[in-house]
Order: sequence, then C-alpha cells, then structure tokens
Amino acid sequence: MVLYLQDMFEADLPLSRIFKTWWPLAASWLLMGAELPFLTAILARLPHPEVNLAAYGGVVFPLALIIEAPIIMLLGASTALSKDWQSYRLIRRFMMTTSAILTTLHLLVALTPLYNLVVEGMLGVPQEIVAPARLGLIIMTPWTWSIAYRRFNQGVLIRFGYSNTVGVGTVIRLTADAVVLLLGYWIGSIPGIVVGAGAVSLGVISEAVYSGLVVRPVVKEHINPAPQLDPPLSWRQFFEFYIPLALTSLVFLLAQPIGSAALSRMPQALASLAAWPVISGLVFMFRSPGVAYNEVVVALLDQPRSTASLRRFTALLSVTTSLALLLTAATPLAAWWFERVSALPPELLRLAKAGIWLALPLPLMAVLQSWYQGTLLYGRATRGVSESVFIYIASNAAFLSLGVAWGRVTGLFIGVVAMALSMLLQTLWLGWRSRPLFRRLHQRDVGALIIPASQSIQERSSPTD
Repeated sequence: MVLYLQDMFEADLPLSRIFKTWWPLAASWLLMGAELPFLTAILARLPHPEVNLAAYGGVVFPLALIIEAPIIMLLGASTALSKDWQSYRLIRRFMMTTSAILTTLHLLVALTPLYNLVVEGMLGVPQEIVAPARLGLIIMTPWTWSIAYRRFNQGVLIRFGYSNTVGVGTVIRLTADAVVLLLGYWIGSIPGIVVGAGAVSLGVISEAVYSGLVVRPVVKEHINPAPQLDPPLSWRQFFEFYIPLALTSLVFLLAQPIGSAALSRMPQALASLAAWPVISGLVFMFRSPGVAYNEVVVALLDQPRSTASLRRFTALLSVTTSLALLLTAATPLAAWWFERVSALPPELLRLAKAGIWLALPLPLMAVLQSWYQGTLLYGRATRGVSESVFIYIASNAAFLSLGVAWGRVTGLFIGVVAMALSMLLQTLWLGWRSRPLFRRLHQRDVGALIIPASQSIQERSSPTD
C-alpha cells in the first residue's frame, strides 16, 4: 500500500511542468496588463488629460472590446481543438470570416450615425469626450482582426508546448506601443486620444504579424502530419463548443459600456471615468497571472493524475497574487504608482487610492475562475461558462442600477464594488458547475475509472453538460 501511494505521488504532474507552461503566459498577460497603465501615464501627461483618459477608458476601449467579443475565446478554442490539419483549417476559416464581419461592424459604428446613437444616446457620456472618442475608435479599426489572428495562432503554440513565444510576441507588441507613446509624448502637440489609440493599434498589428510567422513551423511539424480525427471536427461540433463561449465574452464585455453609462450618471462622473482605466490597469496586472492560468488548465488536464497538482498550483497562485495586491494597497506603492507613474492630479489620486482597496478580492477570483473555467473547457461543458457570465452581467447591472438610484456615492467606488460582488457570484457558479467534471477527473486519477486509450474524458462529457 505504501509503495502504491508512493508510485501515485511520483506519477503526479510535477509542479515544475505546470510552472514552465504557465510562466510565459503569465508574463505575457502581465506585460499586456502593463500596457494600459503605461498608456494612461502618457495620456495623463499630455494636454487635457481628463478628457482623453475618459474618452479612451470610457468609450473607445469598451466599444472595441464589445465588437471583438465573438473572437476573444479563440485562444481557448484553438488550444483545445487544433489537433489536426482539418480542425486547424476549419477554425482558421471561422477566424478570418468572423474578423471581416466584425471589422465592418467596427467601421459602421465609428463612421455612421450609429456612433451618436450608441455613445450619446445609450452611454450618455459627457459631451466633451464624444468627438475625441470617435477619432480614437476610427484609429482602432485594425484591433479586432489583429486580435483574432494572434489569439488563434497562440492557441496552436500553447497546445504544442511553445508558450514561450507568446511572451515574445507581447514584448514586440509593447515595444511598438512604447515607440508611439514616447514619440507622442516627445512631440507633445498630438491629441492624447490619437497617441493612445495609435499605439494600441500598431502594437496589436505587430504582435499578430509575429504570431503568424512563428506558428508556421509548428503547423508544419505538428499539425500537418497529425492523424485526422475520426470522426473529423464538424462545423456543428465546433459551434456547439464555441457559441456558448462567444456569447460568454459578448455578454461579459457588455459590462464595460454598462459600467461607463452607470458612472456617467453618478456623482463625480468625469473624474470616475478618468480614474477607472487607471485603477483597472493596475488591478489587471495582479489579475493577469490568474487569467493566464485558464489555458494551462485546458492544456494539462489531459495528463493522467494532473488534478491534484493543478489544484495545489491554484492555491499557491491565489495566495501569491492576493497578497501582492494587498501589499501594494497597504504600502506607499499605490500612491507612488498613481502619483508618479500614472501622473494623476490630486482629485483623481484620492479616488484611485481609495478605490484600490475595494478591488482586493479580484486576483483571487481570477485564479479560481480560470481553474473552474479551464476544467469546463477541457470537458467541453461550455454551457456552464456562459451561464456564469450571464450571472455576472445581470448582477453587475443590478448593483450599478442601485448605485445610480442611490446617487450619493462616487461612481468609481460603486463600479469597483459592483465588479467584485458580481465576480464572486460568477466564481461560485463556475465552481458548482465544474463539480461533476472534478469527480470524473478524480476517479480517473486514482484509477477507479477505466477509460480506454482511445477515449478521453472530453469525449465522455456532453458538449453542453
């Protein structure tokens, strides 16, 4: 019995392998998380900082995210499904077609009266940011197609063990960002919204081009010679897997403009809209290691006896990221970041220093959500992911509506609290929906469930479980 337990422990997936897969993705997400603080720091030092920060953080970035929502989950889909040439071509065809449609939609919103309907009618943002935001949205036109292309390629790279290239691509993206931002800062006369949107657009284009180059030898070496799935991946199977994920990202990102609309109707509207991207950018840097964990779970749950090791890594990552944000909020680091790095004026500085304390639960929930969601993706039980996001958006809208009706608390504080409470409800739902898969994985790992070599737990799970 002792020898059996020893063999079991030794056969567990090593934490070192999890770390090796995770850290390049975490570094990539962390670097991407640094993009928004860097951008806001430059915009805060250019003329009319409140207007440009509010235009980018309250209109341009949320609208760009909503338009790209249907392709955001291509990273997880590509990681899970790009197993052979036929599957790869099917997903690539979907990526290219959807990107063309969404880019057309982006242009329609930016260049037609739809813009005024959405920004002035639905969002109701302050009038002084309407025109700058429109210009920024036009400049962001390449965003959706570039993001779709690189996420599809990165999924292939992660699946076949090349996650380190994802980090390199992020460095290239941030280098392009930095060149444009620093050039704009040096010139000093270019509107901040033009500098910010131009930097982001050039950055995502650069990263997309790099991902397309490095994925070619991986496709040639691993996907081309792979035996075709039997039966092959069909459009019906793909959509059964992907549509819940696409709805998930679309509904989740609707929270961005809903938040902007709510903040615009609460006390200190312009200050809240201006401080929101600064706080969001800093908090995302602490959430990004957890966000990166999703694809690690999808890729490594295939390994026998991996569940216990992944659970231990989940606990370690949760504690580490939560403590890091706590130490930042409780020490002069937060004031240094907001005052020195982000260059916030005194009014915004006070808001940001208070608001960061309300965001303390977010890193923990990012890790747990990736753990539960990655398990559901691995088991192709994507309906549970969609359900959790509907819970998030409904509860977030409800909390924000209460804040607007109350009308006595600064909008920024209501926005952060609404996000934290909504993510808590979402995390609890994901945990509950993933319980059946965890039971099957546990049985597999202890040898109680006999699964033929040709059959995986993914195949035993209903696509809409």
